[in-house]
Amino acid sequence: MDRLVLYRVLVAVGFIAGLGIASTVASQRTAASMAGAAETFISTLSSEQRQAAALAFDSDDRERFHYIPVEMFPRLGLKLEDMNGRQRQAAHELLETGLSQMGFASAVDIMDLETVLGILEQNNGRMNRNPEWYFFSVFGEPSPRGTWGWRVEGHHLSVHFTVVDGEVVASAPSFFGSNPAEVPEGPKKGMRVLARVEDTARALLSALSESQRTVAVLADVAPNDIATEAFAMVHPLGPGGIRASDLTSGQRGMLMEVIDAYTSMMADDLAAQRMAKLEEAGIEDITFAWAGQAERGGKHYYRVQGPTFLIEYDNIQNEGNHVHSVWRDFTGDFGRDVLREHLQAKHQRRRPRHAAGVGVSGVPPPFNELGGSVRSVDLKMSRSD
Repeated sequence: MDRLVLYRVLVAVGFIAGLGIASTVASQRTAASMAGAAETFISTLSSEQRQAAALAFDSDDRERFHYIPVEMFPRLGLKLEDMNGRQRQAAHELLETGLSQMGFASAVDIMDLETVLGILEQNNGRMNRNPEWYFFSVFGEPSPRGTWGWRVEGHHLSVHFTVVDGEVVASAPSFFGSNPAEVPEGPKKGMRVLARVEDTARALLSALSESQRTVAVLADVAPNDIATEAFAMVHPLGPGGIRASDLTSGQRGMLMEVIDAYTSMMADDLAAQRMAKLEEAGIEDITFAWAGQAERGGKHYYRVQGPTFLIEYDNIQNEGNHVHSVWRDFTGDFGRDVLREHLQAKHQRRRPRHAAGVGVSGVPPPFNELGGSVRSVDLKMSRSD
């Protein structure tokens, strides 16, 4: 929390404009680091491997993602299984540029849980629990000042980064899951990869008064999965939950701990970028909602929603021992908002003056890709994986 505390102090004394400039510099620094790592990764690949790993930036696959097993949702990209030692090292070094030390360790642990899951399932053949079935994809030409992106995805892990004109403009969607949530037996018994994202939210729930809980708890039974599933574009969910403005100062601090459990998965510069955006949009308007059982080990769901972002978490499957957690940006997933502005400006410079303002072909208009079921739902029952 040191980084977050420092950020709040700076805002309090009026340095928000300076932080905006610093954020831009930091974003450029991170983008350059990513570009170098991506170029190194691509340079280690054979021509056949490059065809798998290197995709066009305007590929439809760039905004296609999921967190279910590969057998249920085939991925493009180059999987770890098809890399040699040097290539795997380069792939991991690319992943490290987008995540914090904790986030990278969590990602590696999530991959390794496939081995644990295979043992627990006694290799019943339903799914191939392979810790090397994680796919690395680079979209466009990596460069310190260019527009491109990359992702790493497989079962229970999906992270996406978009760079526009040499700045990292998006680190969402970002999905981290854990099955089991707590390893029940074996050498890794007791291991909880995503303990903090669960424990911080339960601590906040426990700190609420009875009247506050009445507002925060939406249902006694949790839904089957996160409401937004793996939609390419998402909208704010229903208005239920307790607002940050209705929390005590201590409780607001606990709410920020929940948010920090997600932002701190990202590289420091990207975590600060997320925090700056939600601070600018207004912390008072952030809501916290819970559904299901309150005690640890019970099936439960929660969400944290602000004007610009959504966190969803559920622990429903396997009798409450299987976690899904995600961070979404309503307009910024995949860098969609910045790319739209970038392409519109580029388009307007090329067209006659009387055509200025004409929409750019191929740029999705905001909020028209989901039905009303996700626009207004408080809790949505959905398929589990």
